[in-house]
Amino acid sequence: MVVLGLLGPTLDRGGRRRWERWRPTVDLCRHEDFIVDRLELLVQPPTRSRGQSPDQLTQEIVQDIAQVSPETQVVTHTVGFEDPWDFEGVYATLLDFARGYPFRPEDEDYLIHITTGTHVAQICWFLLTESRELPAKLLQSSPPPAQTPRQLPGTLRIIDLDLSRYDQIASRFAARTARDLSFLKAGIDTLNPRFNAMIEQIERVVLASRAPILLSGPTGSGKTRLARRIYELARERRQVTGRFVEINCATLRGDMAMSALFGHEKGAFTGALTRRDGLLRAADKGLLFLDEIGELGLDEQAMLLRAIEDRRFMPVGSELEVESDFQLIAGSNRDLRLEVERGRFREDLLARVDLWSFALPALAERREDIEPNLDYELERWAQRHGGRVGFNAEARALFLNFARSPAARWTGNFRDFSAAIERMGTLASGGRIDVGVVEDELERLRTQWGPPPSARLELDTLLAHLGPEQIAELDRFDRVQLADVIAACRESPSASAAGRVLFSASRARRSSTNDADRLRKYLAKFGLEFRAIKAR
Repeated sequence: MVVLGLLGPTLDRGGRRRWERWRPTVDLCRHEDFIVDRLELLVQPPTRSRGQSPDQLTQEIVQDIAQVSPETQVVTHTVGFEDPWDFEGVYATLLDFARGYPFRPEDEDYLIHITTGTHVAQICWFLLTESRELPAKLLQSSPPPAQTPRQLPGTLRIIDLDLSRYDQIASRFAARTARDLSFLKAGIDTLNPRFNAMIEQIERVVLASRAPILLSGPTGSGKTRLARRIYELARERRQVTGRFVEINCATLRGDMAMSALFGHEKGAFTGALTRRDGLLRAADKGLLFLDEIGELGLDEQAMLLRAIEDRRFMPVGSELEVESDFQLIAGSNRDLRLEVERGRFREDLLARVDLWSFALPALAERREDIEPNLDYELERWAQRHGGRVGFNAEARALFLNFARSPAARWTGNFRDFSAAIERMGTLASGGRIDVGVVEDELERLRTQWGPPPSARLELDTLLAHLGPEQIAELDRFDRVQLADVIAACRESPSASAAGRVLFSASRARRSSTNDADRLRKYLAKFGLEFRAIKAR
């Protein structure tokens, strides 16, 4: 057991009545159940204490420890603090000592005695131990209570900075983290593994970094709501103190884009009747959310890049730079890497905002989260309208079965979902959404979304060659197959070529093949001919 500590010129001071006083360096060696094999004692030569020189005090401490604990070896080291209250100097001195000391953690256990020395030295000991520059635990000693005999050595407490070892602290951290995650998810008990993992990572990033964050995902996937939640969490943890400033870059055009972002001076352009600060300055010490950042022009992107890197920019019409220390969250429903390839987005700006990139999944990719989001939207409806609304059991099951099925396309994501709840809540009689209300809403959604793209293409293909009545008589299986056959005929120069494409798998198993004849017979069942298909 090896203890490292500073000689305390005040607490360790000696003299004739020293045995009547509690002296932390001596008394830590007086515990019968705590044996110090070696004490590495750091001595500060510039300091004198009550007429006793540092050398005299050191010699006295060494002799007294030999008296109370003969098995303890005391090794002294001279450390020169020019000013024991200067944090930078004390830290540098102790760091040099730590890096020069021959630690052997496989053979020895180390404790850092933090009771002696200035408060600055105690803080530096803590930081060096926490960063593992010192492979040790902390040792805190305290004097005996006033009512106990003075000859007692006081108490010792070992502090392990691995907080996971402390159940109470670990449970507090876990509870706080769970609360933060719930906050970022607006209290919704989401089940989608991909989404939950993303939120957990965002929580860690928000609390550890002020670097830009890029939120990507389709329109309506919740980028704006998540950005605001990130801001509110960062403000609660005092990561930011300023405002949340939001702008959809798709609304910015021409000179107004520069002015809105960076501000302008009076008279900078026609219509600039007064001075304007701009959004970047408004977000100073706060968070700036640039939604649809891919819509910005290249000039605005160049100025934004410098503002992010240097926290400085030039308002329109000004000769003086201004400063703004903001955190940036960028949102985009476009693939910005593809936009870089097309020359529409600066590669250096993407590299700057893409340090932390999170892709929000579409609602259709999170169908297991539809039910908890339904309860959330019902609660929001109640807050907006001042009254509660709910489903009866049959209506709720009907809506959830549809909402979680492939038939629910949710092309607008949460915007579609929220609008559906708003409509059903408004039409609910007596605050209860019944089956009739749900059926009307499902029909409205189907009409709003129209057929899926593949079904639309299939129908257009068939309508070019068959009448609606003929199509209505076909089974769905036949419609899909026939549409694919017609598409192959259109793309092929001859019936034989089309047959080779359509029958490529089965023709290898036939002794004789006549692909064109097989195709003609198939088309004849529907009253079609290859030549007529090619003619359209």
